[in-house]
Amino acid sequence: MRFAFAGIDFLGDVFETLIGRGWRPLKLFSRPCDGIYDFNETTVSRARALRIPVQMSRIAPSDIAGLKAMGCDALIVAGYPWLVKGWEQHLPYALNFHPSPLPDGRGPYPLFKAILDGLPEWGVTAHALAPAFDTGAILTQKRFALSPRETHDTLLAKCQIAAKEIAAQVAEDLPGLWREARPQGPGTYWPRITQAERTIDWTGSVEDVLRTIRAFGSIEAFGQVDSRYVYVWEAAGWREEHPYRPGTLVHRHRRHMVVAASDGLVQITGWSPFAPGPARGS
Repeated sequence: MRFAFAGIDFLGDVFETLIGRGWRPLKLFSRPCDGIYDFNETTVSRARALRIPVQMSRIAPSDIAGLKAMGCDALIVAGYPWLVKGWEQHLPYALNFHPSPLPDGRGPYPLFKAILDGLPEWGVTAHALAPAFDTGAILTQKRFALSPRETHDTLLAKCQIAAKEIAAQVAEDLPGLWREARPQGPGTYWPRITQAERTIDWTGSVEDVLRTIRAFGSIEAFGQVDSRYVYVWEAAGWREEHPYRPGTLVHRHRRHMVVAASDGLVQITGWSPFAPGPARGS
């Protein structure tokens, strides 16, 4: 199967899995990345080693026509922010790998909210490209349990492993999966996370505070400690009665800070100072 790939390192293992199963890559479509939270070095390096074209600009109708002229059978999308339309007249197959158990969790990056909402289960879905984001018929899906202590980073790893598994299924029998694809029906759309949702609310419980920190992991939650603003990626806590106003710095040892929540104390062990400017991880 000859294919083009549109994506970054986030789900770049899909690209590698298809190649490993004997698919022939023709072109890579990627996008600019900040090198802090988004990366594409591995995927781009792999494409260049294979001596295939790399395009960093948005896929245009002429690009789809160009794929047809190259004899492309399938366009595989995974971690690509732009909606691809008009492929139907040029390609037999076009599908997207989305990190949610569709039809729930449509949207640009639903992993944070999955943890914020304390969901017991999550998944990854391969679906046909449709005129609206994340709404096409489902070819295959992998679901898995979430831990009550799930973090963004463990959930991301689970999604990446699941994506490789379903990519292997796609490589094995894309025509069969395409014929048997089932419509999604009604679902839920989750917009991009807001700064407010990413901000630690010290007036909440210790459990609420820790859930927010886990939900963002190495992407970092945002919080105010006394008059200081910080990014936080790691913490632990305990419940106890105390006289402190929520958000008060109660204790500090070296770089560890203990901060008051409504029903206990939270020890921040991984944090960095807030740097004014564009919101990190947005």
